[in-house]
Amino acid sequence: MASINSRFKVVTLTDAAAERVREIMAEKPAAGLRVGVKNGGCAGMSYTMEFADEIGPHDEVIDDKGVRVLIDPKAVLFLLGTQMDFQTTKLSSGFVFKNPNQTSACGCGESVAIEPAQADQLGA
Repeated sequence: MASINSRFKVVTLTDAAAERVREIMAEKPAAGLRVGVKNGGCAGMSYTMEFADEIGPHDEVIDDKGVRVLIDPKAVLFLLGTQMDFQTTKLSSGFVFKNPNQTSACGCGESVAIEPAQADQLGA
């Protein structure tokens, strides 16, 4: 399994996000939380999250605050430097992504435009 984890932070979690993932995983044990992106929505892409039963051979594996996050290799450049948070307001609660590669979002917040990280962000 190749990893750029020792050189770059692909995704980090806030304390609130890590706590919420641990709570959910206590109810449904899994190998990790798989985070990625997919095409779709009015802005072009959306974030994906699912519990993974196993670690894929090319997954980027990140252990942060007691949580194992698995990043699909196709999503690494879109997620480089992203912070995952969990926020609760009076009307809703959910995971929020603070992504330096995100260039815009739709009005409903479900869809985003993301540019892949550039070579200068990778230290190349």
